[in-house]
Amino acid sequence: MRRLQDLAVSADPGSETWVDAATRAKELVELLEPFEAAEGVGPANRVPTLPGSGSLLMPPYAVTKFEADGVELSVEFSRFHVGGNSAVHGGVLPLLFDSIFGMVIHAAGRPISRTGFLHVDYRSVTPIDTRLSARGWIRAVEGRKAFVNAELRRPDETLCAEANGLMIRLLPGQP
Repeated sequence: MRRLQDLAVSADPGSETWVDAATRAKELVELLEPFEAAEGVGPANRVPTLPGSGSLLMPPYAVTKFEADGVELSVEFSRFHVGGNSAVHGGVLPLLFDSIFGMVIHAAGRPISRTGFLHVDYRSVTPIDTRLSARGWIRAVEGRKAFVNAELRRPDETLCAEANGLMIRLLPGQP
């Protein structure tokens, strides 16, 4: 499915092939539609052993550390994530950081929390087709609030982007 996403945004076969591809995509929809499941039942964001925890929205990542003092991931963006010139679209990075923040909260044993804010500083171009490392941690805790940080680095340790945010523990009854 991920390779299909990449090709859907990067292939240039001509209109006849696109029509054929659309027909085949419709056939896949018809094949899978009877099995549509409720949130929390399908693989998206609930199967950590799948790339991107089973979410096609996320870049494929693998968790390499999941401990109370922080989490670490190995992640690789592809053509699907390009903003231009083989660089990752800037809007994709907050998605990754927000997911890391959620993992950090879970790894630390804190109750379910929601993002209060997320700030990203872009430090250098984030390349596609390169295995990157990401890590996140809790910087401070004040009651229901957890202040979190994360960073994304190239193999040579060049900082691509860093983020900080606020995760707020839900009150009873909050969705």
